[in-house]
Amino acid sequence: MASSPDAVVSSPPAFLRSGSVYEPLKSINLLRADHETLWDKLDYYYRIVKSTVLQYQSPTTGLFPTKTCGGAREAKVQDSLYCAAAAWAVALAYRRIDDDKGRTHELEHSAVKCMRGILYCYMRQADKVQQFKQDPRPTTCLHSVFNVRTGDEVLSYEEYGHLQINAVSLYLLYLVEMISSGLQIIYNTDEVSFIQNLVFCVERVYRVPDFGVWERGSKYNNGSTELHSSSVGLAKAALEAINGFNLFGNQGCSWSVIFVDLDAHNRNRQTLCSLLPRESRSHNTDAALLPCTSYPAFALDDEALFLQTLDKVVRKLKGKYGFKRFLRDGYRTSLEDPNRRYYKPAEIKLFDGIECEFPIFFLYMMIDGVFRGNPKQVQEYQDLLTPVLHQTSEGYPVVPKYYYVPADFVELEKRNPGSQKRFPSNCGRDGKLFLWGQALYIIAKLLAEELISPQDIDPIQRYVPLRSQRNVSMRFSNQVPQAGIEPTTPVCVLTGNRTDNLTVNGTMPYPRSHSGWVTVL
Repeated sequence: MASSPDAVVSSPPAFLRSGSVYEPLKSINLLRADHETLWDKLDYYYRIVKSTVLQYQSPTTGLFPTKTCGGAREAKVQDSLYCAAAAWAVALAYRRIDDDKGRTHELEHSAVKCMRGILYCYMRQADKVQQFKQDPRPTTCLHSVFNVRTGDEVLSYEEYGHLQINAVSLYLLYLVEMISSGLQIIYNTDEVSFIQNLVFCVERVYRVPDFGVWERGSKYNNGSTELHSSSVGLAKAALEAINGFNLFGNQGCSWSVIFVDLDAHNRNRQTLCSLLPRESRSHNTDAALLPCTSYPAFALDDEALFLQTLDKVVRKLKGKYGFKRFLRDGYRTSLEDPNRRYYKPAEIKLFDGIECEFPIFFLYMMIDGVFRGNPKQVQEYQDLLTPVLHQTSEGYPVVPKYYYVPADFVELEKRNPGSQKRFPSNCGRDGKLFLWGQALYIIAKLLAEELISPQDIDPIQRYVPLRSQRNVSMRFSNQVPQAGIEPTTPVCVLTGNRTDNLTVNGTMPYPRSHSGWVTVL
């Protein structure tokens, strides 16, 4: 029988840091005054990010563990990226203060340490990058899970679905975002060359089925891979962001610029538009489309297709405690057998109506409302989120990973959907803190309270319509046309002795060469 504890008691990992006289004092039942100064507000979120996220960061690799209970040794790339983004977001807020007491530097370099830790883990598998470029298969890809302390491989290809192109794409996207904000993450030409090779791996995602965000591939969880809209969308966003981008920032030159194959990018765009609003062949819709179509990727250029996709996700997956990942998802339900990795044929029918609900997607919808200037949506999902939050013994908010239906109530829930109370995962098997949720909570609250702006957290302006995205940092890009200029198709026209003026798409005539040959590139 499940229980519902009043507070979450964190069990620190072995490498948890001890306190310092320079760190803020911990207080019980943190109360916030009605009229706070900017410093007070930022100090509140600084304490949250320090106590619920950064204290679990590995001092050696900079990665974040998947579980915060003692002895946790696995670190997922995706979870670590969101934790780094949370520290970076608080640092961006502190840039508004003249005397930040060193907190901006501390938080920025916590994010840099994580990004470089992931790069270190990836570069140790450089041979896999070459293999994947030649033969993209689930057994030749980069790993998505590493040892949190050493960066070593912890799970083999037979034990885990490592082929998650969305994780590599998310890394490239956040790499560009953070460097654009002024952080220095890439140091030398070896690292530039490696990032270029990562781009080569991501370019052909339109023809590489993977295991997706949920690491299970097909909806039937039988070990097969699928082409996922969320993976293609994140890859498209990452390629658009990094194409023509200088990894050394303002200090770089031409050899530190990354380039993308335009043909591959167009194929990714076409594939994404043809897949949506579905997630894949077996997934009718999926909550993983939220980070793909909204923050952080903003992968769609078609507003009508975005609204259609978002409406389908909300209509089919939204619940009282959060969003379902997808329909008939058996993850952590009472009827799922934890001793079997894969399901039996037709087993997913057992999970119909009792799927776990994940509060983290309320946070994605809050952030989406901020970026799209919809305060009503922000308030709606903030009101839905508040009742499902918990607190640590120190008074800090905790986002449960999921809410599930206990085994005793499964039949009643199936007969009358939504009638039974669900219980949070903090009394289950996933540790005491869900760091992905904690990180996204910090980002969402900073945006909702206007401590940071969309321009701060998205300096490359992914959320801006495509025709307005071009800026100086993308001067080498061959994907985005300049604002106000009609896109033209590059052509090469060869003429003999004709003297007619050449006009392309109604533009001004191009000058002819002295030899009579006209070249338009």
